[in-house]
Amino acid sequence: MAKKGKWTVVFEDKIIIKNCDEFSNEGYGFTFAESDYDSLWNDSKFSNVWAFQWSDDNDKDQVEYRDNTRNSSYDENVFGNFTTQFKNIWDAKYLVELQTNWDNNNVSGETSDEKITRLGARPTSYTSL
Repeated sequence: MAKKGKWTVVFEDKIIIKNCDEFSNEGYGFTFAESDYDSLWNDSKFSNVWAFQWSDDNDKDQVEYRDNTRNSSYDENVFGNFTTQFKNIWDAKYLVELQTNWDNNNVSGETSDEKITRLGARPTSYTSL
């Protein structure tokens, strides 16, 4: 693929990478290989898809196929809603990481109030733009 989308999904590797917002300079990805995600990766509508380079535009170079099919734009009527299928599960996994990092960022002898003053409140949500 010639372009770098705001989001990259590589089906072979079961990975979703965010390439926008705070990760626009260097993408940040997670592998979703757990059995909880088998229905996503094994969905027949993706059987010929190698990767998505998704952007919120009509670019014709967003879908790369496994065979000789020409690259195409992402069509929600064919592939479904990108946000509900890919962004939301990435956001949920990133929130867990943020919370774990917050939980593990401790200073000896520090009270809960001091920790909140230093770090801010523990993250309770994360939503990609």
